[in-house]
Amino acid sequence: MELKAKLLDPRQAVLLCGTTPPRAGSADDAVHAIAHKLVERLRALPIDGVVVYDIQDESGRTSSPRPFAFTGTIDSRAYSRLLAQLTGKPAINYKCVGAMDELAWNDWLAEAARDYAIGFVSIVGRPASRADYPLPLSKAIRLAAEHRARFSVGGVVIAERHTEERSESARMLAKGLQGCAYFISQTVYHPHATERLLRDYLRDCRGAGVEPRRVVLTFSPAGREKTLAFLQWLGVRVPAETGRAILGAANPLAQSIEICRANLRRILEHDYLGGIPLGINVESVSINRDEIDASIDLFHALTQVLDEHVRR
Repeated sequence: MELKAKLLDPRQAVLLCGTTPPRAGSADDAVHAIAHKLVERLRALPIDGVVVYDIQDESGRTSSPRPFAFTGTIDSRAYSRLLAQLTGKPAINYKCVGAMDELAWNDWLAEAARDYAIGFVSIVGRPASRADYPLPLSKAIRLAAEHRARFSVGGVVIAERHTEERSESARMLAKGLQGCAYFISQTVYHPHATERLLRDYLRDCRGAGVEPRRVVLTFSPAGREKTLAFLQWLGVRVPAETGRAILGAANPLAQSIEICRANLRRILEHDYLGGIPLGINVESVSINRDEIDASIDLFHALTQVLDEHVRR
């Protein structure tokens, strides 16, 4: 089944792997070498697609120093096209609207379809909240969903933002009505926040009389203190006891994978599972080879958890 149909079919699980484009200025042969290496890692995995992130300098979002220096990347659309060609699987292209106005956004969408054969666009909000952006995120979603290229439009969901003061489930409901067909979460290391969000999202959808959109849960291995610090800088909540358990283990990466496995099991043990179609996305935020390789081990571990749950 093709990814677009699978995303819309609540009976199906969706399995994705996330990656970042090579750094800006990379020579074409270097870009192809990086892509081929990734494809070799993914070849044996039953993935439905690849997620290609749009990396932004998010230093305006927080006053904390960035653990890894920001480096721009090549156009995510070009890397999405290359990976789709090499894997035979579609790429979900993240895009931060940033400071674009409506004209620039429509131009970007037209180029994405015409020049890069992009069919899936996951729209990201701004890293820093400001009132004077020329294009509201809600309108950017509607324009993409109504575009003649017939994009499959997704959004980002961050469970840590779901509080009494600011409902992330209400934002998901609104984005679904604006045109989002699916959501991909921020990395999960605090399952309670995700459980609470999914419960409230199902409640809000039922209250509004609409079907919940698919939620793809992202997991990432982390075996180094700096990698955990980077996840936290990105806004991921890593409980202190979780960080201690990982860094204090004889094999931190194996412990990280086991924690992610346990977190997914916990998330799946709820009644909302029958009402919200879910999926899995595995990413690596590290440039270290062992952590990159561990993302493949994590993928196998999580798909095993999904298979066990389905057989119950």
